[in-house]
Amino acid sequence: MATEHATKGTETTAKGTEYTTKGTESDRSGDEGIYPHLIQFCETHLEKLDPRSEAIKKDIPVATEATLNDQEWSQIIHDLKTLQEETKNTDSLQKQQSLFDEQLYDHLPPVRGSNLVIPLTKKSVSKEKRTLSKCPVPRDYREWDKFDVDEECEKVDDCLNEKDPPATSNTGFQKIKDEVETSALSHTEKLFLANREKYKGNEAYKVKDFEEAVAYYSRSLSIMPTVAAYNNKAQAEINLKQWHNAMKNCQTVLELEPGNVKALFRRAIVHKHMGDLSRAAEDLKMVIRKEEQNHAASKLLSEIEEKMRESKPEQTSRGKKILIQEVDDKDDVTDDEEDPQHGAHPVQHSQPVGGDESSAAPVERRDMGNAQKKPHSRGDGGPHCESNDSHHGGNWRSKGSSSDKYRVSQANGSSKRGSTASAQSDQCSSSSSGKGTAVGGNTTGSVNLDAPCGALPPQLCRLKNEGNLLFKNGQFGDALDKYSQAIQGYSDSGIDSPEDLCVLYSNRAACYLKDGNSHDCIQDCTRALELQPFSLKPLLRRAMAYESLERYRKAYIDYKTVLQIDTSVKAAHDSCNRITRVLIEQDGSEWREKLPEIPVVPLSAQQHRREEPPSAEVLHARAEKAARDAERRAEVRFTALKQEGNDFVKKGQYQEALGKYTECLKLKPEECPIYTNRALCYLKLQMFAEAKHDCDEALKQEPTNKKAFYRRALANKGLKDYLACSSDLQEVLQLDPNVQEAEKELEEVTLLVRQSLSNNSPAKPRKSVPITEVDDDTDTVVGNSENDSRGDNITVNLRPNNAYDFGQYLNATRHSGNMSACAKLLASTAPDKLPELLSTQLDGHTISFIMQTMDSHLVEKDPNLVYQHLKHLHTTDRFSVALMLVEKDERQRMTQLFERLAAVESSEFTKNDVQNLANRYI
Repeated sequence: MATEHATKGTETTAKGTEYTTKGTESDRSGDEGIYPHLIQFCETHLEKLDPRSEAIKKDIPVATEATLNDQEWSQIIHDLKTLQEETKNTDSLQKQQSLFDEQLYDHLPPVRGSNLVIPLTKKSVSKEKRTLSKCPVPRDYREWDKFDVDEECEKVDDCLNEKDPPATSNTGFQKIKDEVETSALSHTEKLFLANREKYKGNEAYKVKDFEEAVAYYSRSLSIMPTVAAYNNKAQAEINLKQWHNAMKNCQTVLELEPGNVKALFRRAIVHKHMGDLSRAAEDLKMVIRKEEQNHAASKLLSEIEEKMRESKPEQTSRGKKILIQEVDDKDDVTDDEEDPQHGAHPVQHSQPVGGDESSAAPVERRDMGNAQKKPHSRGDGGPHCESNDSHHGGNWRSKGSSSDKYRVSQANGSSKRGSTASAQSDQCSSSSSGKGTAVGGNTTGSVNLDAPCGALPPQLCRLKNEGNLLFKNGQFGDALDKYSQAIQGYSDSGIDSPEDLCVLYSNRAACYLKDGNSHDCIQDCTRALELQPFSLKPLLRRAMAYESLERYRKAYIDYKTVLQIDTSVKAAHDSCNRITRVLIEQDGSEWREKLPEIPVVPLSAQQHRREEPPSAEVLHARAEKAARDAERRAEVRFTALKQEGNDFVKKGQYQEALGKYTECLKLKPEECPIYTNRALCYLKLQMFAEAKHDCDEALKQEPTNKKAFYRRALANKGLKDYLACSSDLQEVLQLDPNVQEAEKELEEVTLLVRQSLSNNSPAKPRKSVPITEVDDDTDTVVGNSENDSRGDNITVNLRPNNAYDFGQYLNATRHSGNMSACAKLLASTAPDKLPELLSTQLDGHTISFIMQTMDSHLVEKDPNLVYQHLKHLHTTDRFSVALMLVEKDERQRMTQLFERLAAVESSEFTKNDVQNLANRYI
């Protein structure tokens, strides 16, 4: 087909893309001739029909030297040289790190999953092991007759056991050091190594090897502390349940970067696991305030709030399983504390337990035991030591013996054995050498295990304190062993202190009750009551043990005895009512006749008396805790109000922001940034007097605050006090010359000052006042002939006594143009008094006239006097404002005066002194 006949209509008659593709390939082959225009037309049409067709794709030839121009070749050569230089620099940097690398290779950790470490400097296989053993000599037939198959099989088995030792755990790993020696490294090298250790920690964290991750993060922090490393280490420690270490790292992050979202979120997790739900909720609220779309924080906050609601006591229905809790709603008390000066004696219950924190906050005593068997690690009660004076004849009554000292919560259970009971081990907190230490799990202070306990010897005191600590941590079995050792040691020592032995038996009974061993609990409580009859806690614990064994009559007798001793024990009341219903169901209306005789408690042992008021130490501790809580709440509220005010300012809602800043100042009246922020709101609302007042308050607290000066200048401008505005703007520029807004405002205010001065000038020309110089008793009249002829000559004293007279004389000389009289006036005035005399009269014209007088009449006669006058003149009030009003020509005359003064040789000043002085004028 000829090219001129291949029209678009002809091509479109083809049957689709397939025929177009075949036609294109046929045209390219040249079998029917070469038609370039037809080939191009077919390719264009095929591209419209199927842009991805293989027929229209063309191979791009390989680039050669001829296809590249000079610019492209130069770029390629430049890139190659740059790569070569970077490679050399990297090699040199790695060579400089030889010191660190040697240390790293020497302490290289083992491969994960293996307990074998082969240093790089050693060979993995020795030459001896590589040497192949010689082939054994073949046996002859006579030896085969003596061959013992069983023996050889045993040898083979033994050999296999030696070659294949059992798999071992990773306990043989070399421990990774937490610190790296970096004294010989530069800052760049430290940064490189710190990042490398952090990346190693990240890799270990990804494979959930959290201990190794903590080690590498510690190494990174020892090289160069960073916020990211602290955050990552805290997360790894959270996974390891190392709550205190994680809390410490989160606090460090918040000190370095306040408001860090990750640190706040992770600290909230730690607070939650440590049981401080309120602080966890506060941290999560701050996270949500910064990141509203943080779903993880929102979910955790909802869980915590639900737990806080569930933690409130709820009334439950009657059931067979009963949980009895002992709660001290007031400050806990010490039980057996020894005065270092007066020996061992019972401590009054008004004394606090081991420190301010424990004495200020109410201590809730948790459930004291269960009849069912529990693991030793699941207890949540604290170690409490029973008071030595908990028997008759002593003041046992503590601050917790109110009507709700013992709280009973009832839960439905499936056990068929009646009800279970719980008791709590006694708490003992003692002080040694004036230092109180709280024994127990969550206290931040150190535990003094050697604290004295009554009349017990030191070794028994330590056993008792260790038992208290173990009970506090829920290790009831270990605590029981410690109390048993203390009881055995008491018997061996031969001391006579039934009070201390009663406490030991009572504490061990609490451990038995926790472990569900009610029989041994009853035995120990009975022994304690034999030593100290009518002791409250042994009676209560024995009653709980009897009830758990369904021996309700004996339990009822013990509960009734407890109520005779202290009528405020709520647990005893509830238990009596519950047991009464059970006994009525069992024995009917004659149940009282089947009860044993209830013992009569003597009056000396009855404790239901007026509760003693708290001591001064307890009241002081409570006040301090209340003050700390109030301060913390005020700080949180202050931060929230400030943030809300800032948000309102950003939105342009200045009236609402004004209210928020005012509430902030009620909480912290000495916070300088709040005053400047509120001043900004006043300026936006055109309340200039209030804005100026806030700026004044801010400058009282922070005299160099630029914002306060600048905003007070704007307030003065709004009040049309242009001189004060100019002075404040100059203070801003002295503190920071780069404030462009202050420069623009100063130019504008300068024009306003000049306009105000020109508007205030009188319309009538001033009269020329002649000056009369008085020497001693002779008066000399100095004036022009015109004034003389008019009779307007005025007698002027050249020794004025005050600033008003001096100003009148100076104005007279200036308006008359009499520089000689002004020179005599300056010569008769002390230089140090010149700023005081000019304080009310200084303006730009006065400065120019004084400088001209000095240049024309005084610099040649007395240059030292001129220097002294110039030295004191610039200290006059508002001198800088008046100097701005001096015209350009007058400034040139000032320059001429300083040049003449610098040329003078004097012993009182040098050329450099004159130059420094000129910088204040020009």
